[in-house]
Amino acid sequence: MDRGGMRIRSIAVSAERFPLTRPYAIAGQDPVTEVENVVVRIETEDGLTGFGAGSPGEHVTGETNESCRTALAPGNLEWLRGRDVRTLRALCRESSERFPLTPAARAAVDIALHDLLGQRAGLPLADVLGRAHDALPTSITIGIKSLQETLAEADEYLARGFRVLKVKIGDALEKDIERLEKLREHVGRRAVIRVDANIGYTIEQTERFFERTAPLDIEFVEQPVTRETFDLVRGLPAAWRRRIAADESLHGEKDALDLAGPPGDPACGIYNIKLMKCGGVWPALRIAAIAETAGVSLMWGCMDESRISIAAALHAAFASPATRYLDLDGSLDLARDVVSGGFTLEDGVMRTLDTPGLGVERV
Repeated sequence: MDRGGMRIRSIAVSAERFPLTRPYAIAGQDPVTEVENVVVRIETEDGLTGFGAGSPGEHVTGETNESCRTALAPGNLEWLRGRDVRTLRALCRESSERFPLTPAARAAVDIALHDLLGQRAGLPLADVLGRAHDALPTSITIGIKSLQETLAEADEYLARGFRVLKVKIGDALEKDIERLEKLREHVGRRAVIRVDANIGYTIEQTERFFERTAPLDIEFVEQPVTRETFDLVRGLPAAWRRRIAADESLHGEKDALDLAGPPGDPACGIYNIKLMKCGGVWPALRIAAIAETAGVSLMWGCMDESRISIAAALHAAFASPATRYLDLDGSLDLARDVVSGGFTLEDGVMRTLDTPGLGVERV
C-alpha cells in the first residue's frame, strides 16, 4: 500500500492580528479591540493543505500570544514532518505531551490534521467523526454595556435573524439584573436570553441572581463563580444547577470527570467546550463522551477566532449527541480573516458545508 501521499511535507505558521469591528468588555477585564490568532498550514506530499488556528485565552488557561507563538515555532514542529496524517490520534497525543501548557497551540495543529483527514476521506469532518446534528442556532454575544447600548445591539441582532442573545454580566449584580429586566421587556419572547458572568459573582450573589431573575426566563447562567469555588455550586437547588454551565472550570477531560461525579449527580447541567481550552477536536470529543455518559448537555463556545477554528468547533459539535447549544460567534466581529467558507449562517442557524474537511479556503 502506498502511504506516501498522506505524509506531511511541510508546515507553515503565521501570527495574524485581527482588529474587531465591535470592541467589547467582560467582567474584570479591559475592553478588547483586537486579537491575535496563530494560523497553521500543514501540506501533505500529495498536495492537500489543512488549516488550523489557535486563539490563546490567557485569562482562562494562562497561555499568552507569545507562548503560543513559541510553541509553534518552526523548530518545534519538525517532529511532524514525514508523519502520516492517518495516525491522527497518535499525533494528537504526542502534541499534548510536547505542548502541555499551550492548548491553543495544540488546537491549531489538531485542527489542521483533522482538516486533512476529512479531505482525504472526501467528506465533511463532521461526517468522518460521526454526525449527530445537521443544524443548530448559535447565540450572539452582547458585552457589558450601558442599557441603551444593550437594547440597540439586541435590536440589530434580531434584525439580522438571531434569536439567541448571550449577555455578559458579572460586574455589578443589581445593575446586571436591571439591564436584563429591561432587555426582556424590550425583546419580549422574540429572543432566548442566556447570560455569562465570567466568574464575576460569589455563590451568594449567584443565589440572589437566580431568585431575582426567575420571572425573566433566563435560559442558563454560564460560570457564575470562580474555578476555585465552583464546587459550591453543588449546594444549590438541583433545578438551578441544571441551568449552570461550566466554562472556566472546564479545561480538559479530568475537569469533565470531576464535574460529572459523583455518578448521577453532576455539579452542573451544561459543559462549555472550547477547543482553545482543551487543545483541539480530539480532546474535545473525549470531553463530549464523558458528558454524554454523565447526562450533561454540551454548549460549544469559542474565543475571538478565525473561521478556521470556528468551523472545527462546529464540526466537532455536530458529531456529539450531547450537543444542545452553540455559542460560536467568535469570527463574526473580525474585521478580516485569512479564509472564507467553513460554515453557513442564516437567521442565526449554523450549518457545515458539504465539502471535504473543514470546508475553508484561503482568501
